[in-house]
Amino acid sequence: MIGYIKGLLADSQKLPNGRVIITVDAGGVGYDMQINPRVLSSLPAIGDPVQIFTHLQSREDLQVLFGFASRAERDVFRLMISVSGIGPQMGMALLDTLGINDLIQSVVNGNAKMLTRTPGVGNKTAERIILELKTKLSDWRQHSGIVAPTGGPVSAVQEDVEMMLVALGYSNSEISKALVAVGSSTTLSKRENTEEWIREAIAWLSR
Repeated sequence: MIGYIKGLLADSQKLPNGRVIITVDAGGVGYDMQINPRVLSSLPAIGDPVQIFTHLQSREDLQVLFGFASRAERDVFRLMISVSGIGPQMGMALLDTLGINDLIQSVVNGNAKMLTRTPGVGNKTAERIILELKTKLSDWRQHSGIVAPTGGPVSAVQEDVEMMLVALGYSNSEISKALVAVGSSTTLSKRENTEEWIREAIAWLSR
């Protein structure tokens, strides 16, 4: 198994299907790997040093190297593709759509609605991910040193709050930041009042 590749960023290209392929020159050998589009902004300039954590997916007719900005992202990806019916492309899509923190939080909190925002992930698939990974991801997060977000709404109202804010046009990132901020600065963190959460979140987002 190839743990990571360190070398010079030789090329990056976005394919018509939306996938992003980069080439890393390591010791005179060019390694092509698929990365998430959100990783592009953190890459150095062409010709500069780079280190990419990797996962090699092997089939009889094809070998694909997947690249990640951190070991944590790669580990979460590997957990995702261990779920029955979740292939590497869906694993990449989950990470790209939600980001590692929101993805972990959605699974640990049992938030299927958040997971279904990923193209190709329906309710049954989301529920299967939660069933198989809720405990595993919770344990992994604890041992990995990744701090769980605090201050958000209790799970009983979280889905309703998030769905309403999404319907109002806010992005996943904006919603996550708003809920953490509101929960940390108000007395709402332990209360199950959906309307209050939405009102306070909108007020924070409108500042």
